[in-house]
Amino acid sequence: MLQNYDVIVVGAGHAGCEAAAAAANLGALTLLITMDMERIAQMSCNPAMGGIAKGQIIREIDALGGYSAIITDKSTIQFRMLNKSKGPAMWSPRAQCDRFKFSENWRLQLESLSNLHLWQGTVQNLMVKDNQVEGVVTDLGVEFFSKSVVLTNGTFLNGLIHIGRVQQIGGRIAERASFKLTEQLIELGFEAGRMKTGTPVRIDGRSINFSILQEQKGDESFHTFSYLNDTKSKLTQKSCFVTYTNEKVHEILKRGFEDSPLFNGTIQSIGPRYCPSIETKLVTFSDKNEHHLFLEPEGQDTVEFYLNGFSSSLPWNIQYEAINNIEGLENARIFRPGYAIEYDFFPPTQLYHSLETKKIKNLFFAGQINGTTGYEEAAAQGLIAGINAYLSINNKESFVLSRDEAYIGVLIDDLVTKGVDEPYRMFTSRAEYRVLLRQDNADQRLTEKSFKIGLADKNRYELYKNKYININNLIIFISNLSIKPEKINPFLEERVTSPLKQKVKLSNIVLRPQISLFEIVNHVDKLKSYIKENSISEEIIESAEISLKYQGYIERERILADKLKRLEDLNIDGKFDFLKIHTLSTEARQKLNQIQPKTIGQASRISGVNPSDINILLVLLGR
Repeated sequence: MLQNYDVIVVGAGHAGCEAAAAAANLGALTLLITMDMERIAQMSCNPAMGGIAKGQIIREIDALGGYSAIITDKSTIQFRMLNKSKGPAMWSPRAQCDRFKFSENWRLQLESLSNLHLWQGTVQNLMVKDNQVEGVVTDLGVEFFSKSVVLTNGTFLNGLIHIGRVQQIGGRIAERASFKLTEQLIELGFEAGRMKTGTPVRIDGRSINFSILQEQKGDESFHTFSYLNDTKSKLTQKSCFVTYTNEKVHEILKRGFEDSPLFNGTIQSIGPRYCPSIETKLVTFSDKNEHHLFLEPEGQDTVEFYLNGFSSSLPWNIQYEAINNIEGLENARIFRPGYAIEYDFFPPTQLYHSLETKKIKNLFFAGQINGTTGYEEAAAQGLIAGINAYLSINNKESFVLSRDEAYIGVLIDDLVTKGVDEPYRMFTSRAEYRVLLRQDNADQRLTEKSFKIGLADKNRYELYKNKYININNLIIFISNLSIKPEKINPFLEERVTSPLKQKVKLSNIVLRPQISLFEIVNHVDKLKSYIKENSISEEIIESAEISLKYQGYIERERILADKLKRLEDLNIDGKFDFLKIHTLSTEARQKLNQIQPKTIGQASRISGVNPSDINILLVLLGR
């Protein structure tokens, strides 16, 4: 039996799957250890991928050669592009998935990788020598040796489930927790903490009165998550449904507050601010008489529905009674109540941007172990950790994305620089350069970078190059094509925009906010012929239109990013003993010493480091 590996990944959630796949595809002999091979990449909470900012992350993972987008596309039962009424910097893809197919597709993908081996078991200890990881030991006493280890333990480290006053030990409902690893890491000098997350009740769809609910259908469009051209879902597309809580529901829920672990002191750990439980909503938004709820299908062939917006740790009977007072759910039966779960995490300021730990060489953390929440944030970290685990053991430079290159760069920089005081969730507002970091251009930003390190394959790279050749050629064609008033004015008047008085370039018409390039195609014969003759896809048309309409905004943000990047390029790694610089504030000295920023730019984003502290460092750097 083979027990020597280049990379070992612990945990087969979204982070672990991406980490193991990346390391294996780069050439590392990789072992993925999971507690249950039947639950690989389990969608333990909502059966969906993407959403605001999260959709951009999945497209970035795809552009880099990861698998989350491909698996999502193959498992999709509803696709929507969110925020289409806003500018393209805010557009965010989201897909409802068949969670059973999702897990199955991930397992099949992993099993197809020749460099990747699987082992079912629980890791209880790391083998560490001279501050360098050398392998892991499982609960059966099996020793696996490796040059690098990636920990992606999710909610399993000392996991504790709460339903009212009832507590169960577990990493997820009906799944055991993992013990001993936290305690060892603390002995090795790591700081640990506790966080809390939760999940809603699951409902039997046969007992739901859909006829009185608001139906929410998916988009019928060309969009997918992956930039590859053969990933469109073949599954039956399903609708979601909208309903609301009401004052009667709120009264019932409040009766359970004295038994709520969130309010009676049982749960002391930090919960997610941006995905609060229903009981937290009633306290935080006490002036609201109703809250949105979304009934989301769990799969193509199941009657199970997820009640999004109703996460709870209240007693099961309170949850049940409240649900039966919601419109459409008067006769609903539940499969299981919602629950809260507490678990261990490790403040991510203990990591480098590569996600390698500062204390133990070649040990990497990714996912909820770093204090994040969400499949997408976990998968992104897993991908970067897997890449860097391979690069590190081959003595190659770390692969790090900057804040103006990717949402993944923003995510990781926020984690290692600022740390977390609650489960971290990505939003478009966290990115300073969201006009640059659009979901449509992730391949333009990242595929070449990934190709250079050997992860994105040649086929993906050629698709990317051909796509942007076609986009640029289409823009040139539109910019050079002149349009006569008599040819286009009827269409312009129909769109309630000023008619032409003289011949103009087609690009000038495309710039008008009332005009869509997709609509113009049917009114300009030369453009229609060009698109047909060159087999121009809808994706290319959309990207060309975004480039034309928003060129000024894009160029302005690029100039701003380049200016601010000068701070990023001012290297201070190892140049200061921050504790000895007494002109810095006490908090700044402590934070800078703890995090050891590599650049002035990173130092400026540390909580507690003020502009005056940065000016002091700049003066000292000049000397």
